This record gives sequence, structure tokens and C-alpha cells, in this order.
Amino acid sequence: QVQLVESGGGLVQPGGSLRLSCAASGFTFSRNDMSWYRQAPGKQRDLVARIIGGGGSTNYADSVKGRFIISRDDAKNTVYLQMNSLKPEDTALYYCNAWYRFRDPPNYWGQGTQVTVSS
Repeated sequence: QVQLVESGGGLVQPGGSLRLSCAASGFTFSRNDMSWYRQAPGKQRDLVARIIGGGGSTNYADSVKGRFIISRDDAKNTVYLQMNSLKPEDTALYYCNAWYRFRDPPNYWGQGTQVTVSS
């Protein structure tokens, strides 16, 4: 059974940090591109950061470049998102995503973890 379980969300003050984790099971983690998306109320779900399977290259949304870092530990089947210098506009439900082009369906999603940045 495929599972993506996010953790690490919470309430943090502006300028603070959080580290999200996503533990995966039920599929070959190392083959997958792993991503974090976020969705604020009334808005679409947007890509935050992605790390490629097998190579480790990364890309980020312009709004988080220089503040967020995505990483993965294939031995632990886990992907992380280190979020620094958090801003109120980072408030959203953060979702973990696994993508593998040779799978049907190619996408797996977690249930999300809430991040709220507020004083």
C-alpha cells in the first residue's frame, strides 16, 4: 500500500524555521522525483520545490529560492523541506508528491501538513 506521510508542520512566527518530512512506503522511492507543493485557502496548488530521483538535482519556486531547501534520504525513504525565514505568505497546506513517469498513475500524494506563519 502506497503511503506518503507528512509531518513537521505547525505555527511559527515570521522569520522562524520549520522542517517538513515526508515518509514514503509502498513503492520504489529512489526512482521517484519528490516534490513539495502548497495550497493556500482559495488558491491553486503550486509547486514549491522538487528533487530529482537518481540524480538529486533540485528546483524551486521563485518565491522560496534562498529560503527553502529540499533534500532526500533514499535509505530512509524520506524527503525533507527545510524552511527558513518564513513569511506570512508561506502559510498553506503543504503536500508531498512522488512522480514516476513509467507508473500509472504517475503521481502519488500525501494528505498534507499545515504550516501557519503568524505573530
